[in-house]
Amino acid sequence: MTETFEPAFVPPTRFAVPGRIAVSEQAASVWRTATLTGIRRETPRAATFRFAVPGWPGHLPGQHLMVRLTAEDGYVAQRHYSIASAPDDSGHVELTLDHVEGGEVSGWFHTVARVGDRVEVRGPVSGFFAWPGDRPALLLGAGSGVVPLMSMVRHHRARNLTVPLRMLVSARSPEELVYARELGAETTPVFTRSAPEGVPVGRMAAAHVAPLLASPPPGGWEAYVCGSNSFAEHASRLLVTAGQPVDRIRIERFG
Repeated sequence: MTETFEPAFVPPTRFAVPGRIAVSEQAASVWRTATLTGIRRETPRAATFRFAVPGWPGHLPGQHLMVRLTAEDGYVAQRHYSIASAPDDSGHVELTLDHVEGGEVSGWFHTVARVGDRVEVRGPVSGFFAWPGDRPALLLGAGSGVVPLMSMVRHHRARNLTVPLRMLVSARSPEELVYARELGAETTPVFTRSAPEGVPVGRMAAAHVAPLLASPPPGGWEAYVCGSNSFAEHASRLLVTAGQPVDRIRIERFG
């Protein structure tokens, strides 16, 4: 963690490898009760759920947490979810969840959960995908893969950071573009099925990535890729082909 964080946060220790952020095992192992305080619709199939988490130790953009639901009969279901909100000292975190067909946990959130409900959370977890805000960041995401990347964008804005940050995000259509209302000049959307008039339709391609690698900022980019297995492989190949060093590509995938 860098000095750009609020004083209430305790900077974690870094590993020797630059950019690999050490995570407090003690903090990551504690289950905390989180109270749902708000639900915000993002797309027809995605919504953001805001939680108050007493004792939340703070997180870095790009980290995730584990959610645990326990039914009345004792049945337990738990899932890992990326944190969507920027780090702050409010004691709140936000998760943006797709409604996955047949999904136990996402299904509960989208069809049962109401403000005031309580769940258990544990984290933050993992430092590999975390962005401390101290180096240029090139973010590539698809679908709900934009969630941890948006935490980075929000952090960049909230701290008025001057380090370069750019995001390429792929969605099937404008209606399915998560956080569409918040995206700004740092973001280039790519639509694969339908797009506004005058905007080409197709997969993320070299034409989107190559110009950024052709004129990198001083020190080069740290690239963060998040999405399905197929998107992660495709986006990573685009980066490598354009000249991005393999050891400066971080990948978080799902599916």
